[in-house]
Amino acid sequence: MAKPERTTGSAPNQAFRRVSLRERGFLADALRTETVGGVLLLLAAVAALVWANAPGISGSYESFSNIHIGPSALGLDLSIEHWASEGLLAVFFFVAGIELKRELVAGDLKDPKAAALPVIAAVCGMVAPALVYLAVNGAMGGSASGWAVPTATDIAFALAVLAVIGTSLPSALRAFLLTLAVVDDLLAIVVIAIFFTHHLNFAALGGAAAGLAVFWFLLRKGVRGWWIYVPLGLVIWGLMYNSGVHATIAGVAMGLMLRCSRREGEDVSPGERIEHLVRPLSAGLAVPLFALFAAGVPVAAGDLAAVFTQPETLGVTLGLVVGKTVGIFGGTWLAARFTRAALSDDLAWADVFALATLAGIGFTVSLLIGELAFEGDAELTEHVKAAVLVGSLLAALLAGVLLRLRNATYRRLTEEEERDEDSDGIPDVYTQDDPEYHLRMARILERKAAEHRRLAETMAAERRE
Repeated sequence: MAKPERTTGSAPNQAFRRVSLRERGFLADALRTETVGGVLLLLAAVAALVWANAPGISGSYESFSNIHIGPSALGLDLSIEHWASEGLLAVFFFVAGIELKRELVAGDLKDPKAAALPVIAAVCGMVAPALVYLAVNGAMGGSASGWAVPTATDIAFALAVLAVIGTSLPSALRAFLLTLAVVDDLLAIVVIAIFFTHHLNFAALGGAAAGLAVFWFLLRKGVRGWWIYVPLGLVIWGLMYNSGVHATIAGVAMGLMLRCSRREGEDVSPGERIEHLVRPLSAGLAVPLFALFAAGVPVAAGDLAAVFTQPETLGVTLGLVVGKTVGIFGGTWLAARFTRAALSDDLAWADVFALATLAGIGFTVSLLIGELAFEGDAELTEHVKAAVLVGSLLAALLAGVLLRLRNATYRRLTEEEERDEDSDGIPDVYTQDDPEYHLRMARILERKAAEHRRLAETMAAERRE
């Protein structure tokens, strides 16, 4: 009888256990794509800042962003900046919806005990920044409208920072970071849907709901063909936009409807296959283009000074740098304390603190919420965007220093996870409890021993001559 797949080398009550072999493959593929996308995101953000501030061409940035295109008869005569935030980010949230569904049916969130740690950490990591923002603005007489801005983590930006500083996190920390980001995205979607829907067009909302019902029905009937789902998805998106609900909600709703559990004879589920196809589009095109039209803010001395003097911008900056760190680290410690889950023997609480600091990088969703929270106040919106950039940069620098201090440990753990001495294509940590592994290693070592004996005998014979 086949043995169940094991995470190998970690006790059941340990926090940050090594991920299963199946989860490891998905994790590697997802993080590889997100890392490349994160580098493109960084380049797009830098390009936006240069374009918006370079003498002679800075005016063209705003002019180009405000060009309107689209059919006005359908209520879709939007600026390019608006298309980026409402349209391109729908692709990002579509992938987030699939990720969440996969985590719920096949990933870490499937097991309530395993899910408790990242869920509690993610919730605390959103509550604490909001409280920091509200405390700062309450003390300084600022607006409470931006409380949600510092609550989001940008996984692509965080992974790009890891790539730049050359740190390779062990699989347990990488899995925790990805799961944390999935829950974070879900909570951000809930926040956008509840707190940033100011008016409703019930006819359009009903049409979007009907479109989603048709989408679900076709999936359940096993109907295939992108030429059916892509046009239907565009119709659902357009109706959702006109309903007054942020159009990105359509993306996550469709993502959640995809089947992510594998049936007999399937190597991958339909959801996993579609995510594999769409994730590069999201990470490599949609999110960088959004960044290009969202990150172009003035960086004059006065604008940068406002980040640390205005209550709204100071609240955002401290929320990202302090609130995220305290929330995620504190939530993780409390979850481990009250569930009696000991930290993995290979890791230290310093690693959790560094990871919590890295999660303070809030870019894509934070910029989006900043636009929604201060809609109608262009100057404050620009200042809040600058605060998101500054806060994310400070969090990235601090996390970079902390992670580099432990880089030798991470490198050793990663090498151990990748080692495949029996050359069966599977890392040894996942097979070392299998008797066949030890038999393979015995044969390999016997061949090596025989070769060494032969060499020793040859050398001894040469010396006698």
